[in-house]
Amino acid sequence: MKKAKEKSQKMLAYSKNVLSKMSFDVILFKKELTKACKNLLEDEIEELMKWVLEQFGSQYVLQPILITKK
Repeated sequence: MKKAKEKSQKMLAYSKNVLSKMSFDVILFKKELTKACKNLLEDEIEELMKWVLEQFGSQYVLQPILITKK
């Protein structure tokens, strides 16, 4: 379980990095945000959404967030 958490934390950091680079285009940003949410644990999704709101504002947040995990 600890290994999964570490992997997820790395994915969170990677997602923030990618999203920072995609902030020039809201549509592309939301597409990448959707992908990121599919690969994160629920608590990390919440952390990511707070980060997005703080860094970029509400136009970049997915409302509502519909995530289907496979």
